[in-house]
Amino acid sequence: MLRTMRGLVLGGAVFAALAACVPTDPSLTEATKSPEAPAGPVIKQPVPEDFVNAYAARQDGQFAIPAVPEDKIPAHLRRQVVDYASNDPVGTIIIDPTAKTLHLVTGPGKAMRYGIAVGADGFQWSGESLITNRRHWPTWTPPKEMIERKPSLAKWEKGQPGGPTNPLGARALYLTTNGVDHGFRIHGTPEWQSIGRNASSGCFRMINQDVMDLYERVPNGVKVIVLNADGSRPTGLKLPPPKPAKKKAAPKPAAAPTPAVSATNPGAPAPGFPTMTAPVVTPSLGGAPAGITPTVPTAPQPVVAPATPVAPEAPATPAPVVPAAPAAVTPVVPAAPAAPVAPLAPAAPAATPAPAVTPAAPAATCVPTAEKPCP
Repeated sequence: MLRTMRGLVLGGAVFAALAACVPTDPSLTEATKSPEAPAGPVIKQPVPEDFVNAYAARQDGQFAIPAVPEDKIPAHLRRQVVDYASNDPVGTIIIDPTAKTLHLVTGPGKAMRYGIAVGADGFQWSGESLITNRRHWPTWTPPKEMIERKPSLAKWEKGQPGGPTNPLGARALYLTTNGVDHGFRIHGTPEWQSIGRNASSGCFRMINQDVMDLYERVPNGVKVIVLNADGSRPTGLKLPPPKPAKKKAAPKPAAAPTPAVSATNPGAPAPGFPTMTAPVVTPSLGGAPAGITPTVPTAPQPVVAPATPVAPEAPATPAPVVPAAPAAVTPVVPAAPAAPVAPLAPAAPAATPAPAVTPAAPAATCVPTAEKPCP
């Protein structure tokens, strides 16, 4: 009997041991356990004190941040908690460039809303990014394209140290897409009046007090969604088009110098008027072919013979001598200007001069008298 009781006790112990290796609740097995969803970034939840004197002046390290007049900020662009319908996890940042707002999802149907300035015309973009770096009072280095548009920024080509006048303001959150930094940031600005406008080169500006508040709420790894211009969700990264390179203007041809008016050049044109040259007109004679300048021969001069001497008469009463009529003078026609003539060949030797001709004796002249009239 004792042996039988001992056997029953040992059998129960063995059965109990075997039962401990096979769980009775299949939901506790490793095979049926579902993997846990990765934990999202932990953000700092807002409290009422975060909105008291939100835009008052404050000291931040060695730099003083001036106050911003809250009544000058449009009501919908001031920092506040709002109802926001979204299926995105807590910690997601959603930027609406059209509304000029940034929402940080803080819980189901709730978000923190901030006013921002977005890219100017030609600098808008949309897509998804991650915050991969955050900095206090960051150094700002203008890109080459910005220096070309505004050469005065060349002094900061090696970087402008952080400070109250730095364009990145008190804080900067650096955005990358698929590991590529396209130069976009969420940052502060000393130009708080630009909030609510299209004013940047693609970055998202915030009032310094607001970007400091956002900086304290989100860690690295937060997703940033930039909506399309129509408010729809992006399906990919859409970057602004590159700016066309400026073409150098061709140099203008040098203008011909204008002769100065002087005593030796009284007909020079006044400055700004074209110089005009009158065409050369050649008179045409007797149907000469066009293009040939005829030579007008000089009219021969008449040869006037010497007056005939009167032979002396026998003593008689001298009669009055009738003076001869003056010889007609042929007018001399001036020769037309001759065209340039090719040089003449040497003339042949002159011929032997002809002997001079002795003039004939003059005829007798009748002098009428009372006794002897002339025939």
